[in-house]
Amino acid sequence: MFLRRETVWPFLAAVLLQVCLAAAQPTAPDPRSGLINPQGIAFNSANRKVYVVDQTHGAVYVIDTASPAIRSVPVGPAPVSIAVDSVSGRAYVANAGDGTVSVLDGTSDQVMATVAVGAHPYSIAANPRTGMVYVSHTFSDRTTVLDAATNGVTQLATGSADLIAIDAAANTAYLLGYEGGTLTVLEGAGPQFRKQHAGQHAWGLAVNEATHTLYVARMGTGDVIALRGTSSSILRAGHTPCAVAIDPRTNAIYVANYADGTVTVLDTGTRRAVATIPVGVHPQAVAVDAQRGLVYVANTSSGTVTVIDAARNKRIATLPAGKAPYALAVDPGSSKLYVANEAGDRPFTIVDTSLPQDANPPATVRR
Repeated sequence: MFLRRETVWPFLAAVLLQVCLAAAQPTAPDPRSGLINPQGIAFNSANRKVYVVDQTHGAVYVIDTASPAIRSVPVGPAPVSIAVDSVSGRAYVANAGDGTVSVLDGTSDQVMATVAVGAHPYSIAANPRTGMVYVSHTFSDRTTVLDAATNGVTQLATGSADLIAIDAAANTAYLLGYEGGTLTVLEGAGPQFRKQHAGQHAWGLAVNEATHTLYVARMGTGDVIALRGTSSSILRAGHTPCAVAIDPRTNAIYVANYADGTVTVLDTGTRRAVATIPVGVHPQAVAVDAQRGLVYVANTSSGTVTVIDAARNKRIATLPAGKAPYALAVDPGSSKLYVANEAGDRPFTIVDTSLPQDANPPATVRR
């Protein structure tokens, strides 16, 4: 069964591992299907714009961080995930409702192409160095590769995949299957296929392109597996880890633990947890602003974002973030944080992270 998320919160009403499993899927997705994805929001450094899916209206909000401009751009039905190309400035939107990818021009924000990729696209990721875009599909063992130069598509028999991560520097794509725990590694222009076992109930990917290491949060075993080439190591986390992020300056790893409302900070040198930081209820996304030395955590059931001082590993603020925040986008160095919301009148919230700090933040647990 594929890993999917439902519209009813909280996810873990009966079984903790149901955080990301849907009891059933409709035979034909529609704009009200409630399918959500951690790639539902993205920041593009090429044009300093933020893109957010609006499933209800079959659209994408485009937020120009350099101006007050916010516009809604119609795409296909039930857009579920977004990939951005930091070289061309384009954005690619996977539309679950009609099996297409909408290609948005980074300057005009207009849809410049609509490409048929196959039924039920779910995750999407772009390699800005090669111009290749990768799309996974629900109920399928195929992965679509879209050539941005021609909009031509190739279907690869990779086995079922849910999330996708890209190491652009190594020209490597990682395809993670949640239920079976298989990680398919696509290497080079060919590409060459390689499969590894990442562990069942793995959800949450982050790539350190400096070390070419992939980190995968594993809910079932309460840990993070670090994969580099064919080697692997295990780093202990908290209860039901479901999201992971890397600080590119320090190489520290931040893991959101959904079930116990904490973030585990991992030292990649010692491969040990150095701190456990209380956050909100059901944290589901984590992001790092290395320029400001801050870590942000989306607390889905609290409707808040926790702000962590990375230098001290301490919570310094808890800020309102709309209904059911589930994904984050960071404009590095800016005090504005962009949050995707699963519920509410508008599918995003802009959070001012310069607001006053917590007067009495809870103590951090050192390990």
